[in-house]
Amino acid sequence: MKEYILLTGASSGIGYEMANQLAEKKHNLILVARTETKLQQMQAELTNKYGILVQYFAVDLSDVNAAKDLYKKVQQDNLLVTHLINNAGVGNYGNFTETSLNEELSMIQLNIASLVVLSKLFAKDMVNRKSGRIMNISSLVAFLPFPYFSVYSATKAFVKAFSETLAAELDGTGVVVTSLYPGTVDTGFTTEKMQSTNLHKTRPMQPKQVAAQGVKHLLYGKGKKVVGFQNWFNSKLSSFMPDSIMMKIKKNLASIKSY
Repeated sequence: MKEYILLTGASSGIGYEMANQLAEKKHNLILVARTETKLQQMQAELTNKYGILVQYFAVDLSDVNAAKDLYKKVQQDNLLVTHLINNAGVGNYGNFTETSLNEELSMIQLNIASLVVLSKLFAKDMVNRKSGRIMNISSLVAFLPFPYFSVYSATKAFVKAFSETLAAELDGTGVVVTSLYPGTVDTGFTTEKMQSTNLHKTRPMQPKQVAAQGVKHLLYGKGKKVVGFQNWFNSKLSSFMPDSIMMKIKKNLASIKSY
């Protein structure tokens, strides 16, 4: 039975780069994203270039039943998932009292609920086989929650706590759970928001750089991995700086920039 790595959020950003790098390493892939035309294009390109097997499912994981339905489709097609990358995620920016509640509930569904569903269903299969790896993509804001990114920060803090505790539960089963923590990455969402805030001086990492660290961590790593020395250093700031001061600094950085 052919083995596959299932990757959500595969059509852009870090997910797209991870798909290409995993394909180059000759891993068969199951690509999951919302846009079918993009997935079809990736399937053709990766298959032709690397000679691997590529399956895809066009799924919107912000829908309540989407994650369960995705698992059922994978089972129906008899696809063996040995590695799971929960990469799909979304963020928003603004004053909490003014941002869209529907957008935030959709974000919670995508960033948290669907990640939990996929982890639970595929982890059960992996435990039965005594083998498998799951990597959850979190963010530096799991360590340093930012004002104006309140719900997004909270979802990524959940991913951190969930990944660490699940890893401990599954220790000794043959199933390894890891988590990845990028800082600011040059994607459409983060780049747009950075340009309008005092974070604009922060140089974002390129998705390809983050993906390379992610692929290595997925295949060989353990525990949590913060991408980049500066991000690692920043993740430690809260341990020796008072929370009140840290929050004032972060609020200033995330505020609309003044010219």
